[in-house]
Amino acid sequence: MDIIKSIEHEQMKNKIPVLNVGDTVKVHVRVKEGNRERIQIFEGIIIKVQGGGVNKTFTVRKTSYGVGVEKTFLVHSPTIEKVEVVRVGKARRAKLFYLRDRLGKSAKTKEKIGARIETKEVTIKEELVEEPAQEQVPVAEETQTTEEAKAEETAE
Repeated sequence: MDIIKSIEHEQMKNKIPVLNVGDTVKVHVRVKEGNRERIQIFEGIIIKVQGGGVNKTFTVRKTSYGVGVEKTFLVHSPTIEKVEVVRVGKARRAKLFYLRDRLGKSAKTKEKIGARIETKEVTIKEELVEEPAQEQVPVAEETQTTEEAKAEETAE
């Protein structure tokens, strides 16, 4: 394996959530303030997913006090605790930039009817569990030694 690919493979998370454009999600982000660390939730609509591998990102948009706020998150970032799907949205485009011009209810995507809200995860890399090598002791030699011991006992 290439040196760069091996380093990237170490940095990747084992399982990542399935992220679809148009879904409303809650992103749990670790925020460090001074010497304390807490989890902050950012809830909004995924407007784009781009990249691949370690560099895969997704952008979430929400309206906060009448102002549109967009945040881009790295999927494999250690600051992301988890991503919850709140609502499955119906999107027919790869990028929903038209939502930036909308206000109110029209700034949301329609909900897929009959869609189950599941937190699906894709396994990127599987953990390899190495079994310790067991020493193989020839069984035939052990049986000979016990038989020889019994023969010596009966001979005496």
